[in-house]
Amino acid sequence: MALDGIIILDHYGRPIIQSGFRSSTTAYSILHIDAVNNALQKAERSADVDSVIYVPPLNTANGSSACCHVEVGDLRFLCPVSGDVDPLLAFAFLQTFIDILREYLGTVSAATLRDNFDIVYQLFEETLDSGGHPLTTYSNALRDIVIPPSLLNKLLSVTGTNFNSTINSGFGAGAAVGPFSSPLPWRKTGVRYNNNEIYFDIIEQLKAIVNKNGTVVSSHVHGKIEANAKLSGTPDCSLNFTNPQVLDDCALHPCVRLHRWNRDKMLSFVPPDGRFTLMDYTFSSNPLPSPSPTQQSLTSVMSSRSNLTIPFIIKAIVELEDSGGSFDVTLTSRYSTHALENIVADIHLGPGAGGIRCNVSRGSGGGGFINAGGSRNLDTSGASSGASWSFDAQRTVLRWEIPIVSPSSSWSLHGSFSTGTRAPRPSHAIRVRFDISSHTYSALKVGQLKVTNAKENYKPYKGVRGRSSGEVEWRW
Repeated sequence: MALDGIIILDHYGRPIIQSGFRSSTTAYSILHIDAVNNALQKAERSADVDSVIYVPPLNTANGSSACCHVEVGDLRFLCPVSGDVDPLLAFAFLQTFIDILREYLGTVSAATLRDNFDIVYQLFEETLDSGGHPLTTYSNALRDIVIPPSLLNKLLSVTGTNFNSTINSGFGAGAAVGPFSSPLPWRKTGVRYNNNEIYFDIIEQLKAIVNKNGTVVSSHVHGKIEANAKLSGTPDCSLNFTNPQVLDDCALHPCVRLHRWNRDKMLSFVPPDGRFTLMDYTFSSNPLPSPSPTQQSLTSVMSSRSNLTIPFIIKAIVELEDSGGSFDVTLTSRYSTHALENIVADIHLGPGAGGIRCNVSRGSGGGGFINAGGSRNLDTSGASSGASWSFDAQRTVLRWEIPIVSPSSSWSLHGSFSTGTRAPRPSHAIRVRFDISSHTYSALKVGQLKVTNAKENYKPYKGVRGRSSGEVEWRW
């Protein structure tokens, strides 16, 4: 399976840059650009466009193809595929290439791409070969071939000095370590740090749907362990957990020794230099039983994996009239020790909604202590205490924002709206997004972390922290 190439469009649908294409037809890339732009023009929202678009052939001599595309900021990345190619390969490569661009350029935008055309073209050549197969996709290996943009590189390019050829030829700064000199593709050789340290972030995201009775209809927790390693030499790390049974559907970084994980549920690895994702997983609140002759039904299995407690409760009272309505929404935290942060609740009021009048107030419960980056004293004297609301007239969406909901406290939003001559048709769901610091839904605990190095003698700084976020659709 091979990919045909990559095209990057700006927010006007115009191509900024593209890689070389395997197809001999010069109009092949233009067909895919037109297909994506036409689909975007016909759709009311860009999110409504299918991620894979069928592209008819230019003539009977050519076969049909498809265009896989993703939106990143003000850009859209296109990856045409033809023949027997799995679209998941295209999306996986696009995500990897976007991550590489973020590491090289910081912010991926039309301006940064135009300022670094030479870097992007070199990354095209090194990450995708002439046959359309992914080649070098590890950032540590790429940095030995394609030098990241810097002020020094720009000054040398102005003076006519080829800094890349100097390093790759084995002289000057790259004499000790050349490209592909490391036996591990994800780690460079000769790495040195004055302060050796490695940190892990356990990040989990909840997505759930709750019916009007407060019963969880569907819930899913996706987690990942992100690491930031700044260790000298070639360290060997071992990480184990006190409760690995809560982990399910694990996807491991290539540096992890798979046989150790399958045997001992221990992450044994030589880490890449810098930031990387060590593991992706899903949280199973009720671990699945071991296989037995009596197989459970799919319904019972799925229900056993989705018994999660939502961190809050919403009570909504909506009264509709001929040309408007009123609402009273109360959000109460279920947690007694953790605070909910950055709460954003969206309520779609339907077509023709306007004349919004709202009042935000804080209810009883909750104290001044919040375990989010230390202790905080909330100002409870004001009616809103930082909470606010806004209305998007174009999307007819009422947004309610609360910076912090302290443990066991409640907040209320009272208001009314009008629809003119139309009958009100608000959405019967409230979408809530939130963050929780120093908390994970799975309560995953690290048992021990060992860092050994045969040639280096140092004791690194080590740290583990957790944080969670969520998106809940609560029906009323």
